[in-house]
Amino acid sequence: MGEFDVITRYFSSLGSGEFVDLSVGDDGAALTVPPNSELIVSTDSSVLDTHFTDDLFPEDLGYKAVASAASDLAAMGADPLGMTLALTMPTVDDLWLHGLSQGLARACHEYRLPLVGGDTTRGPLSLTLTVMGFCPPHQKLLRTGANVGDRVCVSGYLGDAAFGLQVMQGKYRGLEIDFDDQDYLVSRFTHPTARLDLGCRIRTLASSCIDLSDGLLRDAAHVANASGVRLAIQSAAIPLSSALIAAVGKEQALQFALNGGEDYELLFTLPPDVDVPSEVTVIGVVDEGMGVHCDVTARSQGYEHFH
Repeated sequence: MGEFDVITRYFSSLGSGEFVDLSVGDDGAALTVPPNSELIVSTDSSVLDTHFTDDLFPEDLGYKAVASAASDLAAMGADPLGMTLALTMPTVDDLWLHGLSQGLARACHEYRLPLVGGDTTRGPLSLTLTVMGFCPPHQKLLRTGANVGDRVCVSGYLGDAAFGLQVMQGKYRGLEIDFDDQDYLVSRFTHPTARLDLGCRIRTLASSCIDLSDGLLRDAAHVANASGVRLAIQSAAIPLSSALIAAVGKEQALQFALNGGEDYELLFTLPPDVDVPSEVTVIGVVDEGMGVHCDVTARSQGYEHFH
């Protein structure tokens, strides 16, 4: 099967969308950006043995690749527009490609991100997604902008995905974990939730924002350094799921939340006069100073690509 056969069979049906004028099948895609909007673009790569292993089901790989890339749009407060996929693979495996396309299709539909183009080539397995979105001018969320007195907020629960990954890697064999809890924790790694709707709702409210991909402490430091402030985080306020606490205890669950990564929740700062959304937890405040302070010592410093 040749390159264009692969594209036609597995990806050409994923390209329709509200803002798509021309999709897969030509030399380029054509998208309509709504009037009075800024285009927001982000690229995210998933590489075999760096971001995933070959025992991850292709359906899960496809979904996770889209969700993690869409999370960058959420962190910018952008509405989804479309995406491209550069797929590098060593061979053409029909069964694997079918599974991948099923995962991509589910995520494309869920996040309203039609696949409008890309590239396929032979080589070590990797997926590179470029996602595009839009927002009103001057309303995009940035890592800069956190002010002293703001509250530090996060969505969802933290630490579940990092533990779920370790379960998949067999690091907790012999640990008695409730079946439903284990299924939930693993799914938080394989099927993260990109908080696109929340990002759009807070884009005129939040003073700064980032998505949590490399661990709470490391990503919070990006906001602190970009804004020239200190984020003071209270460990007792960090939201932990009952499933994670039941599996490893509260102390270890907290370490997963602080350092684990792969949560793809939003961390943002809110001015003191703004109401906190109902699905959000306040975990600290913005102070004068630099960096991040937490009342619990972290055992590691989160994920770093080149260490």
